[in-house]
Amino acid sequence: MAPIIESAEDVLAHLETSEDDCYDALPTTLALAKWRCLTNPTAGEFPTWEAWVTAMQVGCGLFAAGTAAEGPVPCRVGSTGEVKHLPATGPQVYLHAGNWLTSFYLAVICRDNDRVNQLAQVPVSFLRASGAEFDEYIYAWVETLQNLWFGRQETWDTLATAINGTDPEAEAARIAGPELMLKILYPPLELCHRYLSRETEQFNAALVDALTWHKEYWTANEARSLSGDGLVALAPLAIACMAYDADMPIDVESEYIPRALLRRSWVGEYAT
Repeated sequence: MAPIIESAEDVLAHLETSEDDCYDALPTTLALAKWRCLTNPTAGEFPTWEAWVTAMQVGCGLFAAGTAAEGPVPCRVGSTGEVKHLPATGPQVYLHAGNWLTSFYLAVICRDNDRVNQLAQVPVSFLRASGAEFDEYIYAWVETLQNLWFGRQETWDTLATAINGTDPEAEAARIAGPELMLKILYPPLELCHRYLSRETEQFNAALVDALTWHKEYWTANEARSLSGDGLVALAPLAIACMAYDADMPIDVESEYIPRALLRRSWVGEYAT
């Protein structure tokens, strides 16, 4: 744990001045949040909550700086009120759709509606401008979450487009492998479908499936098992948080969806 903590502290220390550290900041702080859950699987301890909030602050701060007309852009980091002042960057290689989704999931999990609202206004064209390559479905999925947040009628249409795009046989699905697509990338879309339909029983069944596939994927070989990336099922947890907040009973217990995060036990503990 100590090397991961040190790495996170290092990137945060240079966040205002180092482009390389901006590139590494979100994956590094998220890694710390996930590793905290290895020894604290319910996320019932304050350092774990702080790590999750910090990752959320960093991800959202980078997108705020990327889309700002001018800088510096204030970015609160941690629980002590420290504020980093980030330069306005415009599109960057790290401001891509994958990191947008990660940041969105983190903001949902931390119940930070202001940051969710900020992210929901990031244009898909801005994400494409990063130059990062993704299967086309991801942009429809981003649009789905944005439409959902703003209550737009197009939500169902963009969700259907995203789901169709996860078919490994689809013309537009060429980058993610079939195993990654079916076990990791597709399940959150199915969960969103059940959430939108308010189908509690089907939602819980889909959540069980998502967590089963998550475990299968991240324990399929030694490298994955040791990586730490699979310690928490980030996207299923985020959609489960949305369902929980909509008063849909969540019957599933798993170390992959830490209880205190799902049940917003720490929300309001300090200003974020």
